[in-house]
Order: sequence, then C-alpha cells, then structure tokens
Amino acid sequence: MGLELPKYPEMEEDVVVNFTDSEIVSHVKDALTSVISGDSNSYNQLVGVMHHSKHLAADEVALLETTLKALAGAASCIEITLHDSLLSAIFSMSMWNYGPHVADALAELIVSLAISNGKYLDLCLGTLVSNFTPPPYFLDKLKLPHGIERKSQVLSRVHAAFKKIADYVPLAPLRLLTIVLQGMPTIYHKDRAIVIYVENMLKLESGEIGELVGSTMVMAVVDRLIELDVEIGWDAILQDDFSKGIFEMELEDVDDFVESAEPDIGEFRLSRKSLVGNSIAELLDNLLVLTFEHLESCERAGRLAKVFETLLQSFQITVMSAYKSKFTQFVIFYACALDPENCGMKFATMLADLFVQDSHPQPTRMSAVAYLASYLSRAKFLSASFISSMLKRLVDWCLEYCKTHNADINPNAHRVFYSGCQAIMYVLCFRMKVFMDVPRLKLQLLMPLEQILKHKLNPLKVCLPSVVEEFLRQAKAASLFTLCKTFIFDDLLESELSRAFGGLERLDTFFPFDPCLLKRCDSDDDLIKDFVNENEDVMNDGVAKSFDEQSLDLDEFDCALKKMSITPKNSSSYKFGGRFQEPTRMPSRIRPSTSPESL
Repeated sequence: MGLELPKYPEMEEDVVVNFTDSEIVSHVKDALTSVISGDSNSYNQLVGVMHHSKHLAADEVALLETTLKALAGAASCIEITLHDSLLSAIFSMSMWNYGPHVADALAELIVSLAISNGKYLDLCLGTLVSNFTPPPYFLDKLKLPHGIERKSQVLSRVHAAFKKIADYVPLAPLRLLTIVLQGMPTIYHKDRAIVIYVENMLKLESGEIGELVGSTMVMAVVDRLIELDVEIGWDAILQDDFSKGIFEMELEDVDDFVESAEPDIGEFRLSRKSLVGNSIAELLDNLLVLTFEHLESCERAGRLAKVFETLLQSFQITVMSAYKSKFTQFVIFYACALDPENCGMKFATMLADLFVQDSHPQPTRMSAVAYLASYLSRAKFLSASFISSMLKRLVDWCLEYCKTHNADINPNAHRVFYSGCQAIMYVLCFRMKVFMDVPRLKLQLLMPLEQILKHKLNPLKVCLPSVVEEFLRQAKAASLFTLCKTFIFDDLLESELSRAFGGLERLDTFFPFDPCLLKRCDSDDDLIKDFVNENEDVMNDGVAKSFDEQSLDLDEFDCALKKMSITPKNSSSYKFGGRFQEPTRMPSRIRPSTSPESL
C-alpha cells in the first residue's frame, strides 16, 4: 500500500502524487547523493522539512512524518561530512513538539541512525536523553491533561528506543550511562525540569535495560539528593534558642501555632514554615517523594531487595560521608519500612557491623552507631526481639571495652566507646518500657548496662547531657538501678565533654532519623495522632500490667514516651505525597534530623 506524499515546493499547485514506500525512500536517497555532484536543491528541501516544528497544518505534519520515515529507510546513505546540516536539524528536534505519528517516525529515524553507523550512536543517545525534559515553554503544561498525555507519549517512545538500540548495539547502555550522568540538570535548574529528568533515570532503572544501568542510576539519584541536602543549612531549620532537650523539640503541635504569635523566651521551635519559599528544600522534597514512589513500585514488582543492595552501597559511600545529612537518609529508611524482614534487618545489621569492627575509621564507626540508634528508636516496623538483639551487640561491645580499658575519663581517646554508650541510652529512652517486663532481656541488656555506666570511663558524665538526663529519668521511674552520684544538667543540650567526644563532626548531636520539615514528605497533618507511639504499639498488655503492679510513676514515664515517639500506628488509610494510599508498613513520621549546628 502506497503513502500519499503531499507536494514539495517545486510541484505544481494543487497536485498530489501517490508514491510507494520504496519510491519515497529512493527519492530521499537521490536527494542525499545529489550533494556529491554539487546539486543541493533536493537536499536543501529535505533539510527545510526538518525545521517544521510549530503550528503545522495537516499536510505539513504528513509531509514531515513521511520524510522522517523515508530518511529512516535511507539512514545508511547519510554521511556526517556531507549531510551535517541535515543531521544537525534531526538531532535538534524534540518529540515534545509533535503528535504521536511524527514522534514515532522521529524515534524510528534515531534508532536507524544509531544502528547504521557507530559514529552516530552518542548523538542519537544524546538526542533521546534531551527528550527527558520538555522545551521550556512546555514546562507549565505538565500539570494539564494535555501535558500529562504528551509526557506519556514522549517518554514511552524514548525508552522504547533505548531498548531497540541496545538490542543491536550491546555497548549502547554503557555509553548511555555517561550521557545521562553528564546531561543531568544542576540543582539550580528549574524544579520541574530536574524532577522529570530524575523520573526518567528511575524509569531506566526499572526498565528493560535496567540490569545494565539500574544501579548507576540509583546511586546518581542519591548523589543528587545529597547535593541538595547539603545546600540547606541548619539555620534554615532551627530557630533561635536550642537549649531545650532534644526530646522536647518534637512538639506534636509544631505546625499548629499561629504564624504571627510571638514565641516564649528561650522557646525552641521546629517549624516547616522556616523552609517555606526555600526552592532547594522544595526541590529535594519533590525528589524524595518521587524516589519513595519508585521504591513502592519496586516493592510491588518484587525488585526491592535487589534495589536495596544498591541503596546500601550508596548509603555507605555517599550518605554516611556527608556531614550530618538532614533528609536523604529517609530514602533507605523508607525502603526498610517497605520490607522490614529483609531490608529493615539488613540495614541495622550493616550499621552494627560497621560500629563493632575496629578496622573502620573512628568517624565511620561513630556515624554508623548514630544512625543505628536513631533507626532502632524511630522504626516502628522493627520487632522488639530484633531491637534487643541489636542492643545486645552494642552492650556486649561496650562491656568488653570496659574490661580492656581501665582508664579514667578521656573523651578524645575513647570517642567510639562514648558514642556506643550514648546510642544505647538513646534507644532505651524510646524503647525501655518494652524490655522491662521480660526477665531475659533485662538480664542480658539492662543489668550489664549498669556495669558500663558505673565504669571509670564514666559515660554518664561524658555523653550528651540531654540524652543522659532523659535516660536517667526513665531508669529511675522504672527502678532500673540507682546511682550514688547525683547528676545536675541544668537543662543543657550539650557539654564540653560531649563536644570533645563528638569531635569536629559533632557526631554526639547527630540523630539522623529525627523528625523533618519537608512538606510533601509529611503532608497529612490530620493523621498526627496516628504517628504517636501509643503504649500498645510498643508493648503488650502484660508489660503495662506489670508496671502498674509495681506502682511506678508512669505518668511521667508515659508523657516522656509520647513526647519523644513519632512512629505511626497502622491507620485505615494514609496520604503520601498528597494522594491517599492503601495502608502499608509505613516508616516513622519522617522529618529531618533536628540536631543543632554547633560549629
């Protein structure tokens, strides 16, 4: 069946001639070869057709589609030295400017060029990558139905073209990696352009060539998240006086105060309002939501465990080495929440391994145990038995350290030891109640802990006063043990000794899974009550009864737990990223670390 080829400029007015497909290809080949003899008239007409892009009439659309298809059939005749103007016109075309038929023809031509001559491979891949993002004029249309439809049409063709090229050119995915990474927009590009580019990177990860490019895409996305993260200074998060204890920072009504109200003197406020208008924070927020949704799709497809291996590697290389990452760590936290039995336990085990192994540098070990402590405290999806096993590893290591180091207080010389002790106390501030009614856990964890805390190294005096004070308050309420010495902290968040063992990195004040203020990542204020860790979520009724029978001062104990906990209950539904989802194993209510900048 022949194609109807509308008139070329030299044709008679109102004359339309039918040509077969092979005749059209032959006509185009003649136009290409005519350049050699110096006759460029037909060739120039071809180039002119390529420049048709906007406000095309129906016959112009048909002419462009037909010409692109014919060029695809004649791709082997295109020479870079003879037809540079044609190639330049082709590689500057954007599928976003055309309907589906022209987009199909353009994609077919790009694939044909890529597989016909290795010289064109990078140019073809680069053209496809340039279609990750729409032209600037189209960005505002992405939220409209027409824009959403066009986006779907373009991106489906782009990724199908990648697969076709990879089928014929095995090295194409490796070349594609370099082109995608080099073409990634900077953090200062328009928000929507970066988000849609990252969306395509994640689409590559989950696509048909994901086996070859997936891990690199994931690591590159995490790298970009960190770049954005470090651009947000602590002064954009913390306000005024941070002399209150870290446990008092987590006010459940933090977003309910009147914006014009004057805060009390010395009051510490954590407010999402402090990030309003911060374009970097909003971009990071959008990218995190996009990444979370990608992880959800991986979990549904049964691919999360494999992707998680890449996340673990990226976490150790990128996130742990970043100075007090504020938000990016919630990517791996969210993955753990989606698969607690595999990812959730593997993450904690990796952190514990890093801490107890002497071969790792001190900052790495201290950072690992800070992440571990915050994770065990905040992750509601972890079982009590698993948390106790992780705590036992820390207690055993600290106890052994005490046995082999009969020395006095020295924050600089024993930084790793003090970080381990603080981690144990921090977790118990959140989880102590679940251990108190289990004799085995009390024997394995809490009794050896007393030996550690009363050692000559004196961790109670060196560790962060705000953590020690809260721990001792709960230990006293639970009649855990008594201390012959009274500690007076004067509501201090930190001390000279804690600053000494924390070092320049101030790892003594790093609580990476504390709550954060990104708007979309924490978008449902109506479910605040569902994120409060009520007693039944952390212990069974038997534990509660035993505490009642011992007549402990539980009012103070429970109040502290409710104030500190931010982990969610299972609710009938929750809204993430502005949409209602089916209930899943959600992570803690994510807000970034609220640790104050002290340098």
